[in-house]
Amino acid sequence: MDASKGRSRSSHGLSRRAFIQGVIAAGAAVSSVNYLFRGNALGQGAGRGVAERLLTLTVNGQQRRVDVLDQETLLMTLRYKLGLTGTKIGCDRGECGNCTVLIDDVPVYACSTLTRIVHDAPITTIEGLAAPGGRLHPVQQAFVEELGPQCGFCTPGQIISAVGLLKVNRKPTRAEIAEALAGNVCRCGAYDHYLNAVQRATELI
Repeated sequence: MDASKGRSRSSHGLSRRAFIQGVIAAGAAVSSVNYLFRGNALGQGAGRGVAERLLTLTVNGQQRRVDVLDQETLLMTLRYKLGLTGTKIGCDRGECGNCTVLIDDVPVYACSTLTRIVHDAPITTIEGLAAPGGRLHPVQQAFVEELGPQCGFCTPGQIISAVGLLKVNRKPTRAEIAEALAGNVCRCGAYDHYLNAVQRATELI
């Protein structure tokens, strides 16, 4: 094995890790061609001044100023520029629901939504559900009481979808709950636990 190649891969890995940690910690307006985007989409905004890319997003009730590229998805903005890692990356193609957030109280896949399109709408992530002081949202509390999660990876998306449902239907039937959560895939198969949790949440709201 060529030692120089090994050193090259190692240094690249450290650089990439440092980049991600830096963005999450500082909320910096930086980007990575290889990590954040595919193909030549990034090139569309590469020659523009930074000021043209700055947007103000309303996330979890707070205004956040962030540098957003033309083809940047809301998932990437939330996780790698605002540090809101509760919104998970699953399939990254609008199929699993792990990245579900509320946009104007409507559940939406963040991986399939361009940040620029929703910059003027209120956005709620899993981090924004608990009340000040840390008191859990009734849906979160119900998920705990019913031991809804198994591995827990899909749980944020499941909770967000449930919250979206209960905003428009306070007393859904089990069938209506199942339909509302149909866009959220649980690889552990803990669907009954999630349905039980949402039914319990209707009693807590």
